Amino acid sequence: MPEGPDSFIHPDTPMEARAEPILNSAEAEAFYAEAVSQLIETGIPFLVAGTFAVSAYTGISRSTKDLDIFCKAGDWPRILAHFQTLGDTVSVEDERWLGKVRRGEDFFDVIFASSNGTMPVSDDWFKRARRINVLGHPVRLVGPTELVWSKCFIQNRDRYDGPDVAHIILRAHDQIDWKVLLHYMEVHWEVLLVHLLNFRWIYPSKRERVPGWLLDELLDRLAHQRRLPPPQVDISRGRMFSRVDYEIDVREWGYADFDAENGINHVKDD
Repeated sequence: MPEGPDSFIHPDTPMEARAEPILNSAEAEAFYAEAVSQLIETGIPFLVAGTFAVSAYTGISRSTKDLDIFCKAGDWPRILAHFQTLGDTVSVEDERWLGKVRRGEDFFDVIFASSNGTMPVSDDWFKRARRINVLGHPVRLVGPTELVWSKCFIQNRDRYDGPDVAHIILRAHDQIDWKVLLHYMEVHWEVLLVHLLNFRWIYPSKRERVPGWLLDELLDRLAHQRRLPPPQVDISRGRMFSRVDYEIDVREWGYADFDAENGINHVKDD
């Protein structure tokens, strides 16, 4: 694979946010600020993600109803237990990837993977994280490479994060480690190709912000794939985007689920 001419800002270089999200209330801001302070005090490694990260990299200031905290799978029980001792309400929404901490109407998410299992938070995430101040506290912000990866599969009838992916590429392309992003999406390279083609269509005058070697690599894979016969097992990967929207594929139409083994149909209870 050709080497790309990518240049990166060192992760330890302090970063100034291009924008900050709009919070629902002063109470929410106070809760999030205290939560970040408490997280720092625990010494548990964590990353700030979600709208705070999108705003910081893109300059888009938009309303947000929560705070996204990313951590490794081994640390989410410690985080939830800590806030439980503080009197906050905690819940394990889905032990595969998500917990919540609530105080009244306000809450923040503790995320350690993706709902479809493609995106476990690992030590590598912390190596590429950026240092920034959030709500008056020094924290590590999820890197743009991992931020793109975390959003590529969010595609359902109620939420589609494609615009976030396009805006991050537009505004932070020089901070994305494209080789690492390709590594992350190696098995699902077609999803990455679709996002890159979307970007080229949305911003035709900025097409060069996607490295040429990467597009060549993905299109070469597509060219070779097209010469092959179709797969022998009928698989629907749709539930990697939305478990609900594509459930009919598995329950009624006979397609194997994305996590099925040996072509056996299977639908988990969601």
